[in-house]
Amino acid sequence: MKSLIIALLMLNSAVSMAQQKAISRKELLKTALDQNVKSTEIQEITMAAGQGAPEHLHPCPVVGIINSGEAVFQIEGHEKVLLREGDTFYEPKNVKILHFDNSSAEKPLVFTAIYLKEGNEENIEFIK
Repeated sequence: MKSLIIALLMLNSAVSMAQQKAISRKELLKTALDQNVKSTEIQEITMAAGQGAPEHLHPCPVVGIINSGEAVFQIEGHEKVLLREGDTFYEPKNVKILHFDNSSAEKPLVFTAIYLKEGNEENIEFIK
């Protein structure tokens, strides 16, 4: 009987600890894709202070998150937005990206980009 009581106390303690460490979820980005994703490529990209990306497009959709720093982001036909640390972004397939620029003249911009691929398409195409 004594071992049963000890087991029940231990179980009660484990349940209590599990309740205190509940998993929290926060939606960061939700978007619809018009393709089948067969593979992904994930890259951490660092841009130097003041550096901007040339106009470009992606042959596959790209989702990402700003790890540190701030970026000026603009998709053709949309307003410029400032992305801060923790913000997410979506770059649609084959749509011109006018700006993805480090907004800081002092600090690097670090972000994670996830390329959602159907096949062997390139990650990026620069517009000449």
